[in-house]
Amino acid sequence: MRTYDFSPLFRSVIGFDRLSQLLDTAAKVDESTLGYPPYNIERVSEDRYHISMAVAGFAEKDLEVTQAENTLTVRGKLGDGGDANTYLHRGIARRAFERRFQLADYIKVTGASLSNGLLHVDLVREVPEAMKPRTIEIAAGTPVQIEKAAA
Repeated sequence: MRTYDFSPLFRSVIGFDRLSQLLDTAAKVDESTLGYPPYNIERVSEDRYHISMAVAGFAEKDLEVTQAENTLTVRGKLGDGGDANTYLHRGIARRAFERRFQLADYIKVTGASLSNGLLHVDLVREVPEAMKPRTIEIAAGTPVQIEKAAA
């Protein structure tokens, strides 16, 4: 496995402390769970995203979508009712799952819906006004002197 040293990067950036945590998390992904359930992530516009997840066999009551800080978690758990059917071939997986998505700052879940076996989760980036770029006026004239503290 390759290792990367990001220390030179951290000399010139501020506030990206989570970057190394995200890379560590990505390196520890369980390969066996990557394929289930399949999903798409779509960028609808500059600040809107859409996740579609194939959850055939799950009802609304079997699914849970939660957002805690910068993590979106989708869980699927089938009810306790036993399956009395006898299958000759069972190609539709009906097992419990938990899928986590790391969200960037200011990404909020705006809604979720289930239709035709697909779970749709809508997300939007809502940057607060205080965080948006603003122009700073440059005043002409004499410089402002800061008072010295009395000794």
